[in-house]
Amino acid sequence: MTCARHSILSSDPIPYRISPPGAIYNLKGMSLRARARPFTPGVRSAMQETAIPVAEQVREVVEAVVQAMAEEQALREAKPEPKTEQDSPLVATNSFEAQRLRAEIICVGRKLWERQYVDGNGGNISVRLGSRYVLCTPTLLSKGDLEPADICLSDLDGNILAGDRSRTSELLLHLEIYKANPRARAVLHCHPPYATAFAVTGTIPPNGLIPEYEIFIGQPAVAPYETPGTQAFAETVLPFVEDHNTILLTNHGIVCWSDTVTHAEYLAEILDAYCKTYLIAKQIGQPLSYIPGHKLQELLAIKRRMGLPDARLAHSIHVASPAPGKNAVELERLVEQVVARLEERE
Repeated sequence: MTCARHSILSSDPIPYRISPPGAIYNLKGMSLRARARPFTPGVRSAMQETAIPVAEQVREVVEAVVQAMAEEQALREAKPEPKTEQDSPLVATNSFEAQRLRAEIICVGRKLWERQYVDGNGGNISVRLGSRYVLCTPTLLSKGDLEPADICLSDLDGNILAGDRSRTSELLLHLEIYKANPRARAVLHCHPPYATAFAVTGTIPPNGLIPEYEIFIGQPAVAPYETPGTQAFAETVLPFVEDHNTILLTNHGIVCWSDTVTHAEYLAEILDAYCKTYLIAKQIGQPLSYIPGHKLQELLAIKRRMGLPDARLAHSIHVASPAPGKNAVELERLVEQVVARLEERE
């Protein structure tokens, strides 16, 4: 039944509809202070004038929350490419993003040299610059002596587009990793002595000794030997790059990929420290103390939440697509549950 009544905000009569049973009220126009204090008769009257059925309003709220959560998840997962995406090679190599990445490469190169993870002109570093370009270290230069002008700009085919030096001969290895795994934004190859000792034997240290190793690396793969710098060598890692961020290169060294150059270097540190610790522990002559299986599963759960790769998680990473209409059914069920709880409170 429609009636005329004066608004509490003006003297003009406004039409309103008598509230049906089981309704909640639209308080959108009220101040936060008004919502917080006890309702006066006048406020209750205003609420009745703007009554909305419970299910309808709950559905609107639930849909808004679900949409907001979906948008937030999309923003979290989205990784917009740097502005250099559509730039020419000349513009890209002189961009602020390129300058920042060169500085990071130089810093990490010095860390590798200081930690004795590289010797002579060994090792190489690269990082994605947008989706079209790669910055990489040059050939025949110590990683402790890098300067900004030494860093080369390459395309994904290995063609040098900018830089005063020739690119590293092992850039092909980096490019294969980038093409095979879009999550890889930086690649680092070096020869840390303790990890390389395992690479020389074609083996890996046992798992279950140190938590940090389980979370950040897990089980490194072992790629077969091929002549360094060749396409065949580059392709030896392809079976492993999806589920392993750290790979031992037989009779050679290691290669790590991550989201940044700095994080890739972290992986090299963690691996070499673990190998060193294991070898020292073996010399003590006492049985090794392994992390219990159920505690190891807790570490893998942490790793899963962090989104880090691990072959042990491969079987549980894939999530099946929901059946058509499933989301709508779940939404209606949620609305019904909320409405039922509101009615219980009444």
